[in-house]
Amino acid sequence: MNEITQLKIAKWLEGNYDQSVKDDISSLQKENPAELEDAFYKNLEFGTGGLRGIMGVGTNRMNKYTVGMATQGYANYLKQCFAGEVSVAIAHDCRNNSRFFAEITANVFAANGIKVYLFEALRPTPELSFAIRENGCKGGVVCTASHNPKEYNGYKAYWDDGAQMVPPHDKNVITEVEKIASVDDVKWSGGETNITIVGEAMDNEYLDMVKSLSVYPEVCTTQSDLKIVYTPIHGTGIVLVPKALEKFGFKNVHIVEEQSTPDGNFPTVVYPNPEETEAMSIGLKKAKALDADILLGTDPDADRVAIGVKNKKGDWVLLNGNQTAVLAFNYMIEARKAKGIAEPNDMVIKTIVTTDMIDAIAKANGVACYNVLTGFKWISKMIKEKEGKENYIIGGEESFGLMIGDKIRDKDAISAVALSCEMAAYEKGKGRTLYDKLVDLCLQYGFYKESLVSITKKGMNGAAEIAAMMEGYRKNPPANIDGAVVAELLDYELQVGKNLISGETWRIDLPKSNVLQFVLEDGTKISARPSGTEPKIKFYFSVNDSLPEADAFDATEKLLDEKIGRIIKEMGLNQ
Repeated sequence: MNEITQLKIAKWLEGNYDQSVKDDISSLQKENPAELEDAFYKNLEFGTGGLRGIMGVGTNRMNKYTVGMATQGYANYLKQCFAGEVSVAIAHDCRNNSRFFAEITANVFAANGIKVYLFEALRPTPELSFAIRENGCKGGVVCTASHNPKEYNGYKAYWDDGAQMVPPHDKNVITEVEKIASVDDVKWSGGETNITIVGEAMDNEYLDMVKSLSVYPEVCTTQSDLKIVYTPIHGTGIVLVPKALEKFGFKNVHIVEEQSTPDGNFPTVVYPNPEETEAMSIGLKKAKALDADILLGTDPDADRVAIGVKNKKGDWVLLNGNQTAVLAFNYMIEARKAKGIAEPNDMVIKTIVTTDMIDAIAKANGVACYNVLTGFKWISKMIKEKEGKENYIIGGEESFGLMIGDKIRDKDAISAVALSCEMAAYEKGKGRTLYDKLVDLCLQYGFYKESLVSITKKGMNGAAEIAAMMEGYRKNPPANIDGAVVAELLDYELQVGKNLISGETWRIDLPKSNVLQFVLEDGTKISARPSGTEPKIKFYFSVNDSLPEADAFDATEKLLDEKIGRIIKEMGLNQ
């Protein structure tokens, strides 16, 4: 154990820390020194989104002290930026210690003279974003680790628009947090009168907002018996999803009972992530047994949604995030047009690694489609820039996130569940399913298929290996991939696009981000995106082809899957 780590441990044993914490450290010294070293060898990083880590004692863990110090730094920055009364909203999910961390956060803000709106109990992340805007807050925090395993918790920080922070505020808050050198720098208590508890009244305002997103409320009334199966996967979705579905008029809702009780141990799943088939398996079984029309699942903080539907053979399948986004974007564009409520300046926003099928749909309907960096904070930033000039209707990304309407500024699975059921009801009224609609869209716009490979490079050299990989692609991009010429290289770090055939270059008008994209002559797009916080790199693959007829859907999908497989192998990414 190095000297710096030992000094950190000594500081905790001698400083103003609870005796129970000191006892835990002493136990680890005797029983698990390797675990103790991991808990102290570095500080848990306050990144551009906040904190996330394993819970426990130590500077590299989520605990009372790391949360308190982060909140003190954030409070200091808020007071620098805003004159007069400063207020924040605070929410938390179902995870172990989430309420405890939320109360610590509230107490520190309040002790700094900041007015706090603290939710009475667990609430979905999107309601936190809504509450910031409704209460005119200058910031906010939700204690959640999203869909990470049960050992984790986190702390997501928001700005006055209800979105997670973008430059310069994200980096400035990090600077202020890093200035908090000791727990003695934290104001832990003394401002309790600054805390206001919020609950049902805010829930009702939020649910009214969700209801206002309905394009065809009459369809929901006609199809009120739509057979819906829903699982919150032990998370916060149970608080508001059933109420939202009831508000839309759906009366035949079946909750997956085994996963209905909020529980930070997530006893029925390995990972509480609706993107994983395993997490949705109990819901799939129930949907099949009931012969349901649609299955929906949300993650612990209810900002991601997964959808299950029956395919043309009658087998249940889970849609991927791109397919869900395609259906939702198309519905908001198509249904608004059919209803006569579309506006000439309607716009949609997606991320650069989300399917280009959305771009094709938007273009065919005369709707502006903007591409931004990965993360809903960038979608929110674009909304802010276009406010008063263009009318935002929907945004989303491939990782199972949708943001419908502009009353919130983060992904929202509550409204996504409700609107997905409306979409299913709309198709059922025509004697069809959402799967049928997806096939129709592929016939109309082309069959787009996406896949993702995530590579972790462990050990001390992991980050260096990933950096070398990116530098190699940047300096020596492949000339051909799977027999197709690489026509363009888009470098978001250098903010330059280059036609590799003609040599023509152009500026990419987005913030710097270490992302590379190869665009092939056949329309294939390959994106490489390293993580900013861990030694991991993600490769996104998007291929497409025409779909000659509905019956060729499975065969075309197989060909596209094989094409992605060949590309992965050729690039040496199959592990």
